Amino acid sequence: MEFNDEFIYGKHSVLSYLSSGKQVNKLFLQKGLAGEQIGSIMDLVRRNGIVFQEVPKSKLDEMSDGGNHQGVVVATPPFEYSQLEDAFNLARSQDEDLFLIILDGIEDPHNLGSIIRTADAVGVHGIIIPKRRAVGLTNVVAKTSTGAIEHVPIIRVTNLSQTIQKLQSEGVWVFATDMIGEDMRKWNSSGPLALVIGNEGQGVSDLVAKTADGKVTIPMIGHVQSLNASVAAAVLMYEVARNRLK
Repeated sequence: MEFNDEFIYGKHSVLSYLSSGKQVNKLFLQKGLAGEQIGSIMDLVRRNGIVFQEVPKSKLDEMSDGGNHQGVVVATPPFEYSQLEDAFNLARSQDEDLFLIILDGIEDPHNLGSIIRTADAVGVHGIIIPKRRAVGLTNVVAKTSTGAIEHVPIIRVTNLSQTIQKLQSEGVWVFATDMIGEDMRKWNSSGPLALVIGNEGQGVSDLVAKTADGKVTIPMIGHVQSLNASVAAAVLMYEVARNRLK
């Protein structure tokens, strides 16, 4: 296979990689491209629910650094994603109540990396991210996390609302961050818990907010009533950890 940073390119290389069942961040396809091998690639993409995007040839030239991409490039995660059960197992092994972070559409890799770094510091058992419309595991994320990415399970799911419902069925309380919610100083954060952090600009999506058990807010007295996503996540993670740190 031909590798260039986080990318695999060329019809045969991409087809072989997809057939292996290994994890994929996204597939990029040259606009208007067709053919037997492309058809086989797209069959695998649809069968496995892989996110794909049609782009101009110039974009693929840039991603492959001028390599012979033949109109198709796959972006691969530098680290393998974990399963939800891995987080449950980690909490059990440490005899702790489950503590999860759910990221609803975080797009900035630096924010994701910072959140992973703080999560490791306070003992979070796993971070859940969506497959679509959100940043995945990249080298920038890994670098920003300063090695924490090796210690916190990162779980990527297709549907956040369904995942939240699954957690609730397992006895996990799910709280979404919101400008109007329960003051974090009065918030009961004991027991198995998952905290939802919203997108940098839009916050937590309506459907996810409705699925959550409650909303929590960070009290602020300044003129700018908002915090950077990674900062807000850090404040709330430490609020949860305050009663948990041994």
